[in-house]
Order: sequence, then structure tokens, then C-alpha cells
Amino acid sequence: MSSEQTPAQQPLAETADTDGTAPAAGERPRRLMYAAGLAALEGIALVVAGGWILALGLAGSPDDRQQAVTGGITLLVLALLPLLAARGLWLLRRWSRGPAVITQILALPVAYNLLQADSIAIGAGIALAVVSVAALVLLVNPATTRALGITGPGRAE
Repeated sequence: MSSEQTPAQQPLAETADTDGTAPAAGERPRRLMYAAGLAALEGIALVVAGGWILALGLAGSPDDRQQAVTGGITLLVLALLPLLAARGLWLLRRWSRGPAVITQILALPVAYNLLQADSIAIGAGIALAVVSVAALVLLVNPATTRALGITGPGRAE
């Protein structure tokens, strides 16, 4: 085959914009792997909490069965956002940083409300706040943005 029939192989950095993926460097930066892990941890926690509330709503005797079932299903559906973001971060998908950042920003008011409780929820609030702030720091880190192929406004490369 001639070079006219076979398209020339472009470096991955040049093809990154066409399919929404980031340029493939030799390996993922640790900060990006940690951010993906924290997002996955939050998603798993939401699945566990949603499953627990749903199970109690269906099998137990809650004050309001409909509210417990609705709350459990809501948490299960909400778990999709951090889980999909974690998968996207792990696979170096550019789109995944937005949902991951949104998840962390939404978790901060929840952590604040948990800190206002007079119960064991204070510990959960502290843990959620630490995880959210750490994940935000990791997600806005320059190494993470470079690995995902994200450039700032007006910085087309």
C-alpha cells in the first residue's frame, strides 16, 4: 500500500480532540489515580447508603416507608455520577473532570450539614469534607489537567 492509501499515524496528542479522550502519556499521574479512587469511594458509599435505606424501607418498619424507599432510590441514582466520573478519570477521559468536580462541590454542603448534627454523623461529615477537599485539590492540579488534555481558555495547543 502506498502512503496515499494508508493514512499517516498521528501522535496521540493530535488525535485527542476528536474522540474526547486525553493524550495518552506513558502512565496515569498518581494524582489522577487518587482523584478517581476518591470519586469511586464516594460513589460506593452512596450505593451502600442507598441500598441500606432502601432495604430498611422495604423490610423494616420506618416512620414513613415511601420516604425511605424514595430516599434509597435517590441515593442509588445519585451514585451514578461519581462512579461514572471515576471510571472516566481512570480511563483519562476529558469529560470526566466536570462531573467529578461537581460531585465534590455538592458534597461540601452535605458535609457541613453532617457537622451540625449531635451524633455520630459528625465523624461522617469530617470524613466527607476531607475527601471532597482532597479530591478537588487533585482535580484542579496541573498534572491532572495535562493528563486529561484540558487547556485553559485561549490556550489552544
